[in-house]
Amino acid sequence: MFTGIIEQQGKVQKRAKERLHIEAASAFVKELSLGASVAVNGACLTVSEIPAKTVFVADVMPETLRRTTLGSLKVNSPVNLELPMRADGRFGGHMVQGHVDGTATLARVCEKGNSRILSFAARKDILRYVVEKGSIAIDGISLTVIEADAKGFSVGIIPHTLERTTLAHIDDGDTVNVEADITAKYVRAFNSSYKK
Repeated sequence: MFTGIIEQQGKVQKRAKERLHIEAASAFVKELSLGASVAVNGACLTVSEIPAKTVFVADVMPETLRRTTLGSLKVNSPVNLELPMRADGRFGGHMVQGHVDGTATLARVCEKGNSRILSFAARKDILRYVVEKGSIAIDGISLTVIEADAKGFSVGIIPHTLERTTLAHIDDGDTVNVEADITAKYVRAFNSSYKK
């Protein structure tokens, strides 16, 4: 379980078809162990190797490559990183499982006061779980939905989030990982089965 509060950015050091080598600060990598979970751009991966003080390796399943943007990462691509939530830790964002539902495409960026508003286009199977003022994870970042309709949704980014995440590098047409709020998924599943 994660919270969507990004601890730091790393970068892709090397990649094979189904294996990512991620470079990160030694203090972050020191917290990892073989078999541990780590969120990379919002996707929960398992650490399979730690070849250096500043590098960890994770295998990526075909299903994860199909549903996420991880397959399109290149060497030196920046990535958002988060360690799993500790049982005795604070719950800063929202419940993020690291189970990416799919992707969304950045349609528009506009500045509004001290924030940047990002508007995304997404598929119906993702949008059915998105509600205004609800939670959503974009590349692993816990954000609040500003508006949502049948074609997409928008979120606001404050300067702190912009500086500490990969959203500083995003451009129109770029694709991001999306994980809808788990509560919305359970409510929809419950209502669907109840109506039958």
